[in-house]
Amino acid sequence: MQPPLTFRFNDGTEVRRVGYGAMRLTGQPGNFGPYEAWEDGKKVLRRALELGINFIDTARAYGPGWNERLVAEALHPYPQGLFIATKGGVVKKSATERYLDGSPNGLRRDCEESLKNLRVDCIDLYQLHWVDPDVPLRDSVLGLAQLQAEGKIRLIGLSNITVEQLEEARSIARIASVQNRYSVAEHQGNPIVDYCAREGIAFVPYGPLGADPMKHGAPLASAEGPLADIGNHLGATTTQVALSWLLHRAPNILPIPGTTSIAHLQENVAAAQLNLTSDQLQQLENLAG
Repeated sequence: MQPPLTFRFNDGTEVRRVGYGAMRLTGQPGNFGPYEAWEDGKKVLRRALELGINFIDTARAYGPGWNERLVAEALHPYPQGLFIATKGGVVKKSATERYLDGSPNGLRRDCEESLKNLRVDCIDLYQLHWVDPDVPLRDSVLGLAQLQAEGKIRLIGLSNITVEQLEEARSIARIASVQNRYSVAEHQGNPIVDYCAREGIAFVPYGPLGADPMKHGAPLASAEGPLADIGNHLGATTTQVALSWLLHRAPNILPIPGTTSIAHLQENVAAAQLNLTSDQLQQLENLAG
């Protein structure tokens, strides 16, 4: 069976479910500084749109700021229907040094910088990057709600959160998305995936191919066992099978695989066309044990 190819956010905005995570287009190590192959990065972003991707995910911390600027330089003026998500609440000082600032003032600072970097008046989806243990979650969400009321952001999202934190946040503001680590090999996020599916909240899994967010590479690309067996049967790569599993797992899941390669980008987009049988899905369900 083929899963639905699009998802509608709780404000009615519709996006294609396979998006693009732009984090890889930053300096290394530690996603710090501008992307060395700047012009090549612009080509990847433009090719993403040519392939039908209309959901781009970035963050102020990527660079910091450089990734958002690259998105803007490559794609602005933005075509109608392009949906850009970014994140705030992380202050990165170097490749290895960062701290959290989820205070309303900190989120306002980050949001206003992202508005400038992205060259927009309103951000489609603005996400709290990490919950700041030194700031009550209520205060962070109220800060986001105020930015929304001022027209600086359209939808509110949360990243790296628990079900309990999500429920608390939803008592304060309307939450459109959750972005947590999740993949066919890592099912610890099942409870929050199921919660979001029931409530119509987008779930945006980062690390959908098992990658370390601070390093390059996709471990599931070389996986053996069911991923490879099913891929061989379907004439697909293991990464395509891994992404297809996410699309089949729940209709609210929006994978955002990142890559610096146009060939890999095209491969990732093609994963949406795979049809996995119930037997194949069961084999993959058991992959994480």
